Amino acid sequence: MSDTNHSLPAGAAPAKSDPKHDTASQRGGGLFATEDWWAVWIGLLVIVVAWALFASGSSIKWLAVAPAKWSDPGAVVQDLVKHLSNYAALFVVFAVLFGVSLAALKQRLAHFLPSFLILFVASILIFALGAWVNASKYNLEPPLVALALGLVISNVFRLPEWFSAGLRVEFYIKVGIVLLGATLPFTLLVWAGPVAVGQASIVSLVTFFVIFFAGKAFGLDRRFAAVLGVGGAVCGVSAAIAIAGAVRAKREQASVAITLVILWAIVMIFVLPFASRSLGLSTAVAGAWIGTSEFADAAGIAAAQAYGDFAKHAGGAIAGAPEASLQAFTLMKVVGRDIWIGIWAFVLAIVASTRWETEDSGVKAKTNAGEIWARFPKFVIGFVIASALVTWIASHYSLADYRKVVTPEFVAPITALRTWAFIFCFLSIGLTTRLRLLSATGLKPFLAFTAGVVVNIAIGYALSAHVFASYWNSLGQGS
Repeated sequence: MSDTNHSLPAGAAPAKSDPKHDTASQRGGGLFATEDWWAVWIGLLVIVVAWALFASGSSIKWLAVAPAKWSDPGAVVQDLVKHLSNYAALFVVFAVLFGVSLAALKQRLAHFLPSFLILFVASILIFALGAWVNASKYNLEPPLVALALGLVISNVFRLPEWFSAGLRVEFYIKVGIVLLGATLPFTLLVWAGPVAVGQASIVSLVTFFVIFFAGKAFGLDRRFAAVLGVGGAVCGVSAAIAIAGAVRAKREQASVAITLVILWAIVMIFVLPFASRSLGLSTAVAGAWIGTSEFADAAGIAAAQAYGDFAKHAGGAIAGAPEASLQAFTLMKVVGRDIWIGIWAFVLAIVASTRWETEDSGVKAKTNAGEIWARFPKFVIGFVIASALVTWIASHYSLADYRKVVTPEFVAPITALRTWAFIFCFLSIGLTTRLRLLSATGLKPFLAFTAGVVVNIAIGYALSAHVFASYWNSLGQGS
């Protein structure tokens, strides 16, 4: 994993990184000596503080501020002014957490802090745009807008060299992934039930291997193929980020994967509800199919909600309760498929660090447990610990209480902080990526990903409308 050619930008000036320092950083050196470990400590500290406040009847919602939904531009300006002190406090907390970490890693803060301030202000504006009531209609999720804006700025303007100090792509990715673990407790698997988990597992495995081997057949790098495969098999954008960090993919490869995920997510918003109507599927079966075949949570929610709204006004022509489409989608996508992020990250990180790196370098790596641990990306461990911790917390509540009490007061604020980290990450990716690098990948990634899309849709329909149809229909009847 010391091969910098396969890594996302990890420092203030990635092009000038020291290979010797990178190697030492990846191999260990203490629990506070690597970026991976600092990402784990930051993420877990946030979760523990959030839990302590929640257990005492309070919450970190005051800190995990986010723009409120708006339809009038004047309203969003008023909201930002009203919560200006909250945003200032959030900036200070992020600056302290990242600053202390970077100082411990012997990085200069003189350029990082002003650069991060600019990044933070830009992220506020991006987050505010994502709070527009019609944002989901146009798939304007804040991280995606951040990526697009960053690409435009970096390819139109020449940025000062000192500004790169705040574009800590890997660090933001790793912290965001640890926080992501807190939103995916293993308890959700039990609540989802064996059918939803089983269907999600089938789709995740088949779609990944189709895209991965199609990518290899087209001559794509294995790391690139892995990022594309998990991006299509699991959770789209979040999965692409997680796997890119786990296997040390190039940043332009992560950008291409994210772009393909967004493209097909938008297409599926229109295709899946239309196909479901044409086939006369019940609301629950349609929701399960959408959950199996969509590539982004926001896009899938929009598609499932649209089909539920159509059923509501169809005069009984569509079987099942209108809300069943969203319920089935949630079980399949938000629970069943998303939980595979951690599984794929864990497995592929081991494969990349012990096998692919050996084959790339030509130097046989040791396969003992100590060597695997030294090479393994620790932020993946942080993801698992975060998920296990929230699993323990969730085990004290029923599913209904988890949704009504734990989610809004404990999980939602962590989700907001995770979104901030992902916005920092995406904006940094955009600001450090040149479009000529993306165009150089050619048509092959699109063809490999599209092969997975075709298989995904076909398997999703077969499982939802035939193999497990009775299960999903009973969900719709019971709604």
